[in-house]
Amino acid sequence: MAHILLIFSTHDGQTARIAERIDHVLREAGHVVDMHTDEAAGLGVDIVRHDAVVIGGAVHMGRHAHSLEDLVRHNHAKLATRPNAFFSVSLSAAGTQAQREDASRVMAEFFLRTGWRPDDVAIFAGALPYTRYNPFTRFLMKLIVNKAGGDTDTSRDYEYTDWAAVDRFASDIAAKLAVKHFA
Repeated sequence: MAHILLIFSTHDGQTARIAERIDHVLREAGHVVDMHTDEAAGLGVDIVRHDAVVIGGAVHMGRHAHSLEDLVRHNHAKLATRPNAFFSVSLSAAGTQAQREDASRVMAEFFLRTGWRPDDVAIFAGALPYTRYNPFTRFLMKLIVNKAGGDTDTSRDYEYTDWAAVDRFASDIAAKLAVKHFA
């Protein structure tokens, strides 16, 4: 059993839902998980007290949160001393090949800015919660999504996350950690 630190940054809540699913899968596999937002983790969570670290972040306006970027940049050396993984959540991941490549580019830029080279990575499609947006954000998101050829009916929400892929990602991490025989 490994003691895993799971840190996430969310914008509209979908990354939090994905982190919760990863937490569940890891716990079901017998691991202990400490889950924190990036802001809470930045206030003093000790990475070296954990056997492994999983970090996730939402892409908003073409970039991961500055707070998550700062946290990883300041801790990338500690992250390198233990098994680690990163997941990125982006609407682009649900789009065309060019849009998925853009999601990969955003993640690669995050790694360049932070100096981190995670052991495992994944990109998951997010959600489009039109009904939870304020009128201005709803209008702006509709324009952006329309230009990308996506769903524009603002009377409903859209979820694009492939939950089976999230489960596979978390199960793969759990299996790798089980092999390491943490006590």
